[in-house]
Amino acid sequence: MDTLLYILAGAGVGFAVGLTGIGGGSLMTPLLILFGFPPHVAVGTDLIYASVTKAGGVVFHHRQNTINWPLVLLMLAGSIPASLITVAALSYLFPDASAYQHLITSSLGIMLIMTGLVLLLKGWLNSRRDQYRNLGIPQSEPPSPRKAVLTLIMGIVLGICVTLSSVGAGAFGAAILMILFPYLATIRIIGTDLAHAVPLTLVGGLGHLFLGNVDLSLLASLLVGSLPAIYLGSLLGRHLPDRLMQSILATLLLGIGTKYAFF
Repeated sequence: MDTLLYILAGAGVGFAVGLTGIGGGSLMTPLLILFGFPPHVAVGTDLIYASVTKAGGVVFHHRQNTINWPLVLLMLAGSIPASLITVAALSYLFPDASAYQHLITSSLGIMLIMTGLVLLLKGWLNSRRDQYRNLGIPQSEPPSPRKAVLTLIMGIVLGICVTLSSVGAGAFGAAILMILFPYLATIRIIGTDLAHAVPLTLVGGLGHLFLGNVDLSLLASLLVGSLPAIYLGSLLGRHLPDRLMQSILATLLLGIGTKYAFF
């Protein structure tokens, strides 16, 4: 019965991801904690879940040539080392997982709040980018030295936050790219963000696997339910208003995030 419940949970989250386009970490990790899994197991399992479910999107965007690979590599230069250092710090600075539970839940709450705010501000971010779309800046334009440094710093921050909370590699990462590189087309923002998210969540997930924070049987059940549901949700999502769905999800994330961050 538990396996069936987890398959259904995976299907529900996968359907929501397909429907809204929002990363599963914002939904899956709080749901697993609600099911009674310790926060460190929820985060570790969700990180590998995210890397698998996002991988297909990277293949699609690569074939469509909608990934800015230099930006991806620049972000990874910051996020991968930061993720590995974060895992090492959890291993060597704390006697066991129970000692860093509060750090995990607080990080989760903060990142859920940030993701919710990004969803609410998405319209403003898009309108801000309108002024750059007619400037004719090439989509492959290399970042200036200043923006290269900021992108590297962004990668470091995401590496730490995603490893601690499993949240942030999706909507939050895309929002930062939109701010730093407003001339990039939306489809390239999405593709670049996905291409960065997959290796980051995989490395973070493998780090948690090393720490013993991944439930492999749970992971398999979630994947069985979610992979077909993502496809179904994406089909239905084309016929629903984006703003309504994202507003509902943003309100939910803000409420859950406040609970974990401050209570």
